[in-house]
Amino acid sequence: MPDSGYPWPIETTRLDNGLRVVVSEDRTAPAVAVNLWYDVGSRHEPEGQTGFAHLFEHLMFEGSVNVAKTEHMKLVQGCGGSLNATTNPDRTNYFETVPAEHLELALWLEADRMGGLIPALTQETLDNQRDVVKNERRQRYENVPYGDAWLRLLPLLYPPGHPYHHATIGSMADLNAAGLATFQAFHATYYAPNNAVLTVVGDASAAEVYALAEKYFGAIPPRPEIPSAPDGRHVPAPGVPAVESVVTDVPAPRVYVAHRTHPFGSPGYDVVTVLATVLGSGRGSRLYQRLAEGERIAQPDLVGAYGVDLAHAPAPLIATATARPGVTAERLTAGLAEVVDELASVPVTAAELDRAKALLSTAWWRQMSSVEGRADVLGRYATQFGDPRKAAERLPAWLAVTAEQIAEVAADVLAGPDRVTLTYVSEETS
Repeated sequence: MPDSGYPWPIETTRLDNGLRVVVSEDRTAPAVAVNLWYDVGSRHEPEGQTGFAHLFEHLMFEGSVNVAKTEHMKLVQGCGGSLNATTNPDRTNYFETVPAEHLELALWLEADRMGGLIPALTQETLDNQRDVVKNERRQRYENVPYGDAWLRLLPLLYPPGHPYHHATIGSMADLNAAGLATFQAFHATYYAPNNAVLTVVGDASAAEVYALAEKYFGAIPPRPEIPSAPDGRHVPAPGVPAVESVVTDVPAPRVYVAHRTHPFGSPGYDVVTVLATVLGSGRGSRLYQRLAEGERIAQPDLVGAYGVDLAHAPAPLIATATARPGVTAERLTAGLAEVVDELASVPVTAAELDRAKALLSTAWWRQMSSVEGRADVLGRYATQFGDPRKAAERLPAWLAVTAEQIAEVAADVLAGPDRVTLTYVSEETS
């Protein structure tokens, strides 16, 4: 495939109620992916309402005016389709892939829960899904080794009041304290057509999708005023490292080193993306070569680095390693910090750069190879940057990154005084 980033057609329109509709026709296979991005995530949650966006990810499957509880999943899966939803700090999205002849069903289902969830929402359903979220928190964050790392890193990276200060799972106290009316008001505020992007990719024409979108979404009224999320673009530099050590029941010491960098979609973050790949992606990365193969202080399958693609504030770059038996947390921390620091002083080689760009190209085209992946990418760029066509810029931007740019960005954003270090130490060795 060419390196244009997106060699398929893209057509867009906007309904009178503000719903943006993106269509990318692809007749390769008789299937369509439907992806609905709502511009609401944990960064939008007011004080005292943390976890609301994630809870609605669950509630939106629990019935609406014309669809009984559990029927949404049954209808999609019954026609041979698949579906899911996710929430992150920046957005919530709902998506399904169905045989092309069932496109109308998928759009009707999404429209019904956009416009008809609240009349069907009961106290019983709310209480039930609150319990589901509590279970999820226990299973994913609290009762697994290192599971609460993200919950701890965010407050260390972003100060109180910052929209990225808390995780999407939210506070159980906030979820317990809110009544049905508070949740109804949250849905009415954010789950509106003028706060959403509907993307359809696959075996359907733009004219067909536009007509169905108008038929099923067109009568849903827009929200007159949708509150903006707090501005998180500026994070005061603390000037001193943030350090937290957790003594708990873990099988081996683990260290996370994190930095605030640039927002996703910016030229600086394109450099960070390549930098992270050089630093911590796969067996050829610096972290693997130094800590797993060379010094042999990190477990080979538990060392790496990655950026967290957040678009509305300096996004985190996280490097992590888990100690081999007998290696102390102090030694691992020093080794991890040394490799990160060297990005500013030890030039990235041509071979490292070529390898990183090849990995990123492969990952990009792997996502683009499915209608589901393309629908999600186009929905993201329409929601966060106002134009789905901007998706075509991402891969070329990565491929244009130079070793000099990596060194400059490393010197700028990976400085020790602004570093966050989170360490897990087993109770037996502390």
